[in-house]
Formats: sequence, C-alpha cells, structure tokens
Amino acid sequence: MKYLTLSLALCALGLLGACGKQEAAPAPQQAPVAAATQAATPAPAPEAENVAGKKVYGSTCAMCHSAGVAGAPKPGDKSDWGPRIAQGTDTLYKHALEGFNGAKGQMPARGGNTALKDDEVKAAVDYMVAASR
Repeated sequence: MKYLTLSLALCALGLLGACGKQEAAPAPQQAPVAAATQAATPAPAPEAENVAGKKVYGSTCAMCHSAGVAGAPKPGDKSDWGPRIAQGTDTLYKHALEGFNGAKGQMPARGGNTALKDDEVKAAVDYMVAASR
C-alpha cells in the first residue's frame, strides 16, 4: 500500500511539474520542418497517421513514461517494451485502460486521466509501441 501511495504521489508530482512546460512545447511542433524537430526531441518517433496518439502521449503518458516513473517503460526502449509487445495489443490495451500492477511497476487506469476515451488510450499505446519496435 505504501508503494502504491508513493507511486501515485510521484505521478502527481510529475503531472504538476509538467504543467508549466506544456505551454512551451507547441512552438517546436508548429515548425515547418517537423521531421528535424522530432529528431531533436526525446519524444518517440510517431507513425505519421497517429496524430491522436502523439497528442495523448504528450499530454498524459509522457509524464510517467518519459522518465520511467513507477516502472513505466520508456518509449524506444526495446528491451523494456519487447516482452510487453509480445503479450499482444489486446493485453496492452487492457492494462492501459483498466490499470495494472506487476512485478516491474504499475500503470494507473487511463494513465490517471479518466477523461480519455478508449480510442484515445489505444492510440497512445499504438504510438508508444510503434516507437519501441
């Protein structure tokens, strides 16, 4: 129980810390040379069509996944994502939608953002998986 409380507190701190940073983020995304901008940022390389996944990742998922908070696998880390991807997308979707507590960490349901729709959560999962293959 203490681990869960600590993990949730760390996620909350990450959310609060990221609040002030999001206003500066849109400027590079609006640059005409999007490919060069994406290569220079630590965010995962998205599929061209997955705009929704990129948006959800940036606004919700990145707060934990970019830093590995509570065992969250970092996008692009093939060794950490490989076993998860091998379980299949249905399992990944289920864990992202319903939450998950495992040996390597935990995942809050919908990344802690209950306002996200199922399709938005799935798009974010697809975005991170594509960056981690």
